[in-house]
Amino acid sequence: MPSHDHPAIDQYAVIGNPIAHSKSPFLHTAFAAQCQQVLHYRAILAPVDQFATTLKQFISQGGRGANITLPFKLDAFQACTELTARARAAGAVNTLQFDGDTIKGDNTDGFGLVRDITDNAGVTLRNRRILLLGAGGAARGALLPLMECHPSELVIANRTEEKAQQLASDFGKSGNISYNSFADLQGPFDIIINATSSSINQQRPPVPASVYQPTSLAYDMMYGEHPTPFLQHAATQHAQTRNGWGMLVEQAAEAFYIWRGVRPDTSRFLQPAD
Repeated sequence: MPSHDHPAIDQYAVIGNPIAHSKSPFLHTAFAAQCQQVLHYRAILAPVDQFATTLKQFISQGGRGANITLPFKLDAFQACTELTARARAAGAVNTLQFDGDTIKGDNTDGFGLVRDITDNAGVTLRNRRILLLGAGGAARGALLPLMECHPSELVIANRTEEKAQQLASDFGKSGNISYNSFADLQGPFDIIINATSSSINQQRPPVPASVYQPTSLAYDMMYGEHPTPFLQHAATQHAQTRNGWGMLVEQAAEAFYIWRGVRPDTSRFLQPAD
């Protein structure tokens, strides 16, 4: 069996289950080449009940940092000895940094979302009306970075209205946040963000067409070869559409910056890799 050990080279990895589909090794290897950083980055498949063991083994092999993907972002949160403010707000961790016995956790997902919308799509969030669909981990991770952009209002909508209410309550001090059911939404909104898991199942959140206007941006955190049902529906309402590939690239670049102190130029990566 070939060895994955590169003792003289800083080790990084993405840990998840499943993991074969991950674009992180491609992105971070390309970032390293662009930024002239010497490192080795690989994907690690962790058994669903052995995250802590897998993480400990990787650190013992010289791991300097790791990206964490489904289903381990809560496990990573629990494993940390230090947390950034945005990781605490998200209640989940997707980026780990190791220094001696210290495991520092961060969450770069919301940062990646905001940077893709504002820098890459050129859409301002300040004084805009935002609709955030979903009240799970993806929505929670996005809330603080979104509110730091000072929208005029952010409305959370979810199938289970109680979860949306709880999330709005948790972040109420961040600004003008409210909640609603899908059926009772009063549009239009400037930005509509799909943070639900509906696109995985080729479904869409049951939002009324009235949430869209021609100047709206409909953003799906998921990405794929074809537009998701959410984006297809938004397009029929003449909204602008954007999938989550840029979010993935930007959250990866932020993790790279945390680890290496240099920020990659993401512009060449904004078209999905084959």
